[in-house]
Amino acid sequence: MQVIRPVGREAAAKKYDILSAMMAHAMAGDQNRQRLVMRLMSLITARYNWQRNELAIGQREIARLWCVDERTVKRDMARLRQLGWIEVKRQGARGRVAILGLNLERIMLDTRAEWINIGTDFVERLEPDQAPTPNTVVPFRRPNVAASDLWGQICVKLADEDPATFEAWFANLKQGTVEEGCLELLSPSRFHATYLRTHLLSRLKTVARRVDPGIAVVRISVV
Repeated sequence: MQVIRPVGREAAAKKYDILSAMMAHAMAGDQNRQRLVMRLMSLITARYNWQRNELAIGQREIARLWCVDERTVKRDMARLRQLGWIEVKRQGARGRVAILGLNLERIMLDTRAEWINIGTDFVERLEPDQAPTPNTVVPFRRPNVAASDLWGQICVKLADEDPATFEAWFANLKQGTVEEGCLELLSPSRFHATYLRTHLLSRLKTVARRVDPGIAVVRISVV
């Protein structure tokens, strides 16, 4: 899946697409999901710097915007970090608020299932290369859904959210050691491992933590 970059001549339209995807995801969920996503959207529309991917706002200001207490702010921001939707770019210090960033790739992956609720035109606009045509549907390998090991469970989720990327980059990985919160994955080549570390490590970490919250580190090694 190609990540939307809200820059350039069509930046305004891309921003609306991202917000529309989030809205559709929220509306398809329960009240807790709706409230959490709408609160994040309020921060984006009010204080987010799209060009720099920075959200700089203190907990007191967030509490005032959301009309809640600061304990609720801490809880919901922790949930958004756990989902991988927001990331800390710079820790806060005395007299200076933390700088947060949005993980747009993770947001679009998590909302993907609900894009169709907006319309087929929306899906085709966001993924023009993925729209199937007659006689051109490529069957992707599926991981063993009965796999009981940690990597097997992670593979199921990775394949479900992005089959093409799974087939190209994740399918050939093997599980190495799992100890002290560190999951080691074995790559067939140095190039493959370097690409994963540079471009897809964040995605791997997020999915691994969703399967096992005890995973703090994902390490890519070469066989």
